[in-house]
Amino acid sequence: MHKFSADRVFSVSSAPVEKGVVITDEAGQILAIERREQHDPATVQILPGVLIPGFVNTHCHLELSHMKGKVDTGTGLIPFITGVVTQRNAAAEVIADAIEQAEREMLVGGIVAVGDISNAPDTFAVKAKGRLRYYTFLELFDFLQEAGADKTMADGLAVYDQIELAEGSRRALAPHAPYSVSTRLFQKIREFNPASGITTSIHNQETPPENELFLYKKGGFLDFYGKFGISMDAFQATGRPSIYYALEHLNPAQRTMFVHNTLTTRDDIRAAQSWSAQVYWASCPNANLYIENRLPDYQAFLDTDARVTIGTDSLTSNWQLSVLEEMKTIARYQSYVPFETLLQWATLNGAQALGFDDTLGSLEPGKKPGVLCLQGLDGGGRLGQGASVQRLI
Repeated sequence: MHKFSADRVFSVSSAPVEKGVVITDEAGQILAIERREQHDPATVQILPGVLIPGFVNTHCHLELSHMKGKVDTGTGLIPFITGVVTQRNAAAEVIADAIEQAEREMLVGGIVAVGDISNAPDTFAVKAKGRLRYYTFLELFDFLQEAGADKTMADGLAVYDQIELAEGSRRALAPHAPYSVSTRLFQKIREFNPASGITTSIHNQETPPENELFLYKKGGFLDFYGKFGISMDAFQATGRPSIYYALEHLNPAQRTMFVHNTLTTRDDIRAAQSWSAQVYWASCPNANLYIENRLPDYQAFLDTDARVTIGTDSLTSNWQLSVLEEMKTIARYQSYVPFETLLQWATLNGAQALGFDDTLGSLEPGKKPGVLCLQGLDGGGRLGQGASVQRLI
């Protein structure tokens, strides 16, 4: 067995233990959490810092890892999407190598599970090796074109069927975003996914033109679709923000992750949480800064007891794939969010959102969540910008 000790042990599911000892077996399963005075110091590996469970990255686009640095920062979402669409093609070996390197980065950074968006089979070989636990969201979109829904679904299922599930990993279909999924495609996704017991994911309220489209049938998305020859003549504004369109067509019996939520208000949060008790809010702060130069209002999520999770988005929209760096960004710009809250977002909330909390998310006997040593909390218990993490098991 292994015995690790530090200044404090944050199990996440219960109060921190001062000078605690985390005891695991060789496979990393937690056997017990005890106090240091109960053990012979010679049998314990004592580390500076605090012990925490492994991180859960609830939103990533691993297949875009080869695009690091190719799309400009600060352009806004619509130019960003255009850049991705027009530049994502590359040689198969380049894509595969970038995916391998990106997964290694996540492993070293203490990530133990990933909610990953896929549009193609490029990541499936890496996922099948089982080094991380993956929830693969096969993402579908038809640009609000009802007539294209059947073909989009058929093409998507051809990719979905190629997903090789390693032990503990899962898969589901996911609508891309309110502005890109027709009512017919929403219906087909809902009918295909199991009625309950799964997670689905949808990008939400990331940029002002998204709400403008649904409120007034105005804004940048009309020009965006026009440039690609996509007609919006049949689209009718709903007079409400985009999330309400999604709520009409998603399944409240499933776990639903709304991703980004840069413009989401308290009223939006309350509406979604009234719609379903299984709503989670995935935040990717570095991607929000990279693309839109803005962050969500985290106070709104605190005030509504929202279950926030943390994602990294892709290397197309981020400088690294590190949950710790996402936590540090929130601590830098909205420092009223307590460290223990950030830690819960980065671990247990994410595990629950993906349905992986049977083994991940907290340091509890019987789980195999990974054990990390985090250094860099200041004297007041805040997360410092020089914080670092070491993976112990």
